[in-house]
Amino acid sequence: MTINAPLTKDLIDREIRPLFSRVLKAHEGTVYLANHSLGRPMDRTFEHVAYGAGLWAEQLDEAWSEEHWTGELLKFRSLIAQLLDLSDPRAVVPKMSAGQGLRAILNSFLDRPLNIVSTRGEFDSADFILKTYHEQGVANVHWVEHRIGEVPTIDTNDVVEAIRPETDLVVISAVMFGTGQRVANLEEIIEVAHRNGALVVIDVYHALGVYPFSMSELGADFCIGGCYKYLRGGAGSCFLAIAPWILDSGRRTLDTGWFAKKDTFKYIRLETAEPWAGGDGWLESTSSILTAYQATPGLEFTLQLGVQNIREYVLGLVNELRESFRNSCLPVVTPVDPEEWGAFALVPSSDAASLSERLREHGVVTDARGGFVRFGPDILTTSEEISRAATVLKAAL
Repeated sequence: MTINAPLTKDLIDREIRPLFSRVLKAHEGTVYLANHSLGRPMDRTFEHVAYGAGLWAEQLDEAWSEEHWTGELLKFRSLIAQLLDLSDPRAVVPKMSAGQGLRAILNSFLDRPLNIVSTRGEFDSADFILKTYHEQGVANVHWVEHRIGEVPTIDTNDVVEAIRPETDLVVISAVMFGTGQRVANLEEIIEVAHRNGALVVIDVYHALGVYPFSMSELGADFCIGGCYKYLRGGAGSCFLAIAPWILDSGRRTLDTGWFAKKDTFKYIRLETAEPWAGGDGWLESTSSILTAYQATPGLEFTLQLGVQNIREYVLGLVNELRESFRNSCLPVVTPVDPEEWGAFALVPSSDAASLSERLREHGVVTDARGGFVRFGPDILTTSEEISRAATVLKAAL
């Protein structure tokens, strides 16, 4: 299935909703608006995981062949590479979490302590890892604070000003997980970092699949992310992507394992650790296979529909949701330029967690971060569901 035309309700009802019959049936009557948190799976996802697991029984160790498990891992890497606009699929390294990818990057620096610039808007996994490295004395982290307004935002100028000649690494999200802010002028941050001799990690978890993203055009050194949310790949299907110039430099990480060993399955013992060239040299020990089978259906689906197609349709739904809330005299954050934000809307609340729980009790699934309830429609969301969400929210308030 390849959709070249713009998405419409009729097309979605006719060709796309049937691909999600299992999850839609299981949650019939529920308005699911947490797609920014956990994406809804396709029916094929479960069939594909069962197929991958079945190879264990049918093939035993032959399941590792390029026709089966090894090939599926490379397919996963290739699909992520396409979304990132990378020509080399092996520049994508499978990981169980984005945090695991971040640690691999941090542990490729041998001089300690590292000087790192990051922001107060990073997701907990990156934030917690950076704080741990800082508290253990192996990193000095400079935190760029939010600018306070209706929505706390990270200003590009503040990040740029924090970068110094002694900076080793900049860690920043393309889209902030708590607010949906799309960070402007990432190119400038990368340019200034490189001018000062620093490398840059972009967390693309809330960007990939939300709008077209080119790691190559940006010039980012590393990207970390995963398929849990918009790419419908579930837990554990994450990655580290490495720019060609980093791979060409021969940079290595201490986070390694025998799958990074050259001629892995020949079991040759040398006196030195000789890794594969390129991204394979960043692999660790035995890879998780079923997460690749779990992720590839959603990745193929995203590429078949086209990220820009998805972007335009979902932005329309988010704007419809905001308008529905405003028409019901409900508080909702309305950006001046919706294009500068990710794929969800914010409702401010002094007790966002309790409000989100009350909504869930009445069949509207959202989540809360900070002082906001997050509402994230996806292409399966209907106008009727948006209207119901407004009605339930008004009652809950």
